[in-house]
Formats: sequence, structure tokens, C-alpha cells
Amino acid sequence: MLHVIPLGGLGEIGLNAMVIACRGEMLLVDCGLMFPTAGNPGVDIVVPDFTHLRQNAALMKGVLLTHGHEDHIGALPFLLAEVPVPVYGTRFTLGMVRHRLNELGVEADLREIEPRHPLRLGEHFTVEATRVTHTVPDAVGYIIRTPEGPLIHTGDFKLDPDPIDGLRTDLERWGELGEEGVLCLLSDSTNSERAHETGGERLVEQTFERLFKDVKGRIVVGMFASHLHRVRHVLELARKLERSVVLMGRSMARNIEMARELGYLPGVSDSYFVAPEHAALLPPERTLILATGSQAEPRAGLSQLASGDGAVRLGPGDLVVLSARAIPGNERAVSGLIDQFLWRGVKVVYPDVEPGVHVSGHASQPQQRRVLELVRPQNFVPIHGELHHLHRHLATAKETGLAPERLLLAQDGDLIQFEEGRGRFAGSVPSGRVYRDRFGQGVVTQDILQERTRLAETGLLVAAVVIQRANLEVLSGPQLTGQGLNLDEQVALPRVAQDARELFLEMSRELRGDDARVREELVKAVRRAFRLHSGKRPVVVPMVLKV
Repeated sequence: MLHVIPLGGLGEIGLNAMVIACRGEMLLVDCGLMFPTAGNPGVDIVVPDFTHLRQNAALMKGVLLTHGHEDHIGALPFLLAEVPVPVYGTRFTLGMVRHRLNELGVEADLREIEPRHPLRLGEHFTVEATRVTHTVPDAVGYIIRTPEGPLIHTGDFKLDPDPIDGLRTDLERWGELGEEGVLCLLSDSTNSERAHETGGERLVEQTFERLFKDVKGRIVVGMFASHLHRVRHVLELARKLERSVVLMGRSMARNIEMARELGYLPGVSDSYFVAPEHAALLPPERTLILATGSQAEPRAGLSQLASGDGAVRLGPGDLVVLSARAIPGNERAVSGLIDQFLWRGVKVVYPDVEPGVHVSGHASQPQQRRVLELVRPQNFVPIHGELHHLHRHLATAKETGLAPERLLLAQDGDLIQFEEGRGRFAGSVPSGRVYRDRFGQGVVTQDILQERTRLAETGLLVAAVVIQRANLEVLSGPQLTGQGLNLDEQVALPRVAQDARELFLEMSRELRGDDARVREELVKAVRRAFRLHSGKRPVVVPMVLKV
């Protein structure tokens, strides 16, 4: 009996984590995080709930990583701190992981794998990585052989006939397995709603060459630091145009350094680069800046350039290219970033006005259909996407002739059981999201999130009273200090304090001897009084001093 259990990635973009369990042994494919929405104040990252893995730690045989993006490796340090198991991945992926683990002080058993080299894990799994084209080097999917039959997990992929590194998605290997018979295909759904063919990276290369050749000022390219295929052709173009390259953003500099050390940027020497502190001394026509912050992250390189806070001040004659689409939820922030550059007289090019400056790293409908028709799986589970992405991918699978009972729409926590060639839902396991603050050091519970949201909506009042210890007389207060109040509420505070005192004095002298009761009644009185003036019930912090 075989179980497939998504712990994340089915119903959201990011958080990718998939358990494969068979006869007392377990594998985990990917261990990703996601970034919070605006409704999660003070939260920096979100990771999957690993309760099921902790409960079954003795059964874990390893973690298989498809590639080095944060939504596939970012939660790994938090898992390994509790469940230390071997981690398998390609060379570049493990390089990304190693840096992340070192940053957080987590040790791990990292084991490098090669595509098309099968590996036995435990008694019941044989694992084979298969090369896929994505936006980061060394990306793979997996063929996982089990006693119930083989699975194919595509990872994130697209079908690019002419990728920058020459390494195409290994359709031939998937096709061979299709001839043999595939129990279940688990396939990337991110672009399932896009009816047009996903473009190749060469289109971006050609677009950059056309846009850059006549620029008289500085050229700035904002992009994800992990997109090293694109970094590679930007560096080559900079050399052709005799422009020195300035790297803005810690992750950009770190990833390029690592890629050079591992041999993924052949021919790129120190002579290509100028330190950011010397960038202002370069002639504008000899400058190309590679910057992080395509999603308008406040501390990233692009935001510094847009605000004019750094040594380099952009203006008329300069060109900024945003070589990424806004992630859903970031549209307003990215639009504001573009406006900041435009106010400075900078020419800004982004995908909405010049589609060729960015192509996706995910297969669209035609490419997804091609894989389905090639593999011809007995069962199909769409993965990596929000619910509407999974739904559309199921529709594509149905169009290829898969029977409805073979289409399995799963969500995080579902336990999918495979037996005698058929998959069915057989319950659920603990799952969910764990919210963490900066650097992932502290867990932020739902109660804390609700309290932070309430603070943002209503503000905070500190209420202090002084009570004589001997006769329990209220000597002064409540004195009120507010944070996060609007101007009218601040003006009203003296009247609120007066009304709150009258309400608080209704408490009998005898009860004032109970400090806990005093704090409770003080909070009630202040909230009631404040509500009379503003209609809100703020968070109140009581302070009781007895003299």
C-alpha cells in the first residue's frame, strides 16, 4: 500500500512539501516556505506544519529536493532541527541549501545526486532524478519506484527547446516510463490557466539586446537573484557593451559568487564587477546594475535606487528593466516602485509594456498537455498551485482522455492511498501553516496574529491608576497614554480618562484589594469609556500601583 500526502503546495503558491509513504518508510519531496500576505503583521515567513513528520520521524528515509528556490527548500532548516534525515539534491541545489543552513546554524547530511542515476532509499524506494528546465540551474523532477508502481513528480518545469544552459527537460525519460506504465503523475500546475505556450529564455536574451544597445545612461535590471540563467546572459551582454556590472542586493552577490565557485558561470571573472560603493564613480554609459527587489521589497536594491537614498542617483537617460512579473498580492507595491522611478525621469520597462523582458519558468496548458499525453498515467494529482490552478490542470488532464475517477484533486493534509493501480482518498493527517518572525527564530500563533491585527485596527491604550494600600482609595487615574490613535481620539483622551474614572470608581472598596480584579475592572472601564467617544474597543494595558 502506498500513500501520497501533501503537507503544503496544494491550495497555495509556495510551501511545497509532499510525503511519499510505503510499508513503513517515508520520503519527503521538497520542503518549502511561503511569504506572508499583508494580513500577517510581523510575520516574515510561513512554513508547513511538520507534526506528521515529527510523529513518524523513525520512518523517514530522506528529503528529495527538486531545485533551489525558497518555496522548495526554505523550510528545510526548521524540519532538520527536529527531524535530522539525509537530504538529496543536485550540486547547485545543495549549494543553495548549504548557505541557508549555515546562516541558521543547522547541520545536515547533504548527499549529491545526478540525473538518470537511480538510487535505492530504504527497502521500498528507488529514486531517479530527471533533468527539467526551470529558472534556476540543476532543477530536477523525480521518478520514484515503489512496490505499487512508479510515480513521476515533475517539480517546477517548463519545456524550452533552447535553454541557456542547453539542458532541456528530459521528456525522453518520462516517455520511457510512460511506455512502462506510471501509477501516478504529480505535475506542476502554476501556469495551468495560460493557454499560450510558455516562452523560451532566448526571447529575453534577444529583448535585452534590443533594449540595451541604444541606452546612453545607466542600465538597471531588477530580477530574482536565483534566476542565474538570466544573470548569465545579462553578464555576457554587459561584456559585449563594455559596461561594468554593479551588484545590488546581498542575495544577488551571494548567488553569483556561489555559481562562479561551482562552475555555473563559466568565463565570468572579477573584472566584470565593480563594488557598489564605487558605482557612482563609473560613467553612466559604462554602468549596468543587477539588482534584487523586483517585488518592491523595502530593503532590496531596486527600492534603494528608486528612493535615491544610495550613492547612485538615477535620472533622465537611465533605463530600469523589471525582469519579473508581480507575484499576486504585490501588484500595488510594484506599481508604486515603477512610479518612483518615473518621477525621477527614468525610463522603466516591465512585462506589461514589453512582454519579452520576462518569460515564466513554468509549463502552460500546451506543455502540461504534452506531458500528460506522453506519460499516460493511471492516476493524476495536480500539484503546486492555488485551487483554481489545480482545477484547470485537472480539466486539461480530462481533455487528454483520463477518466474522471482517476483525477484526484487533493489539498494539504489529504491522505491519498494507492492500491492495485487505483488512487483514493483515505483520510487526512495534521497539516497547516506555522508563522515565524524574522529569520524564523520565533513562532507566531494565530492568537498572536489576531492580537496584532486588533492592535493595527484599534490602537493601544496604557491605563495607570494609583491606589492607597492602607484604605484602598483611588488616589489618581486612570491616566491614559495612547499609541496608534487617530488625531480625534488623541484629543478625546482627557474626556475618556474622566469617564473611565467614574466607571472604575463604581468598583467597591473591598474588591480593590484583589489586584487581578482591579486590572480586569480597569480594562473594562477604559474600553467602555473609549467606545462612547469613538465606537472602538482598543487593546488596553492596565498598570496598577499601590502606595
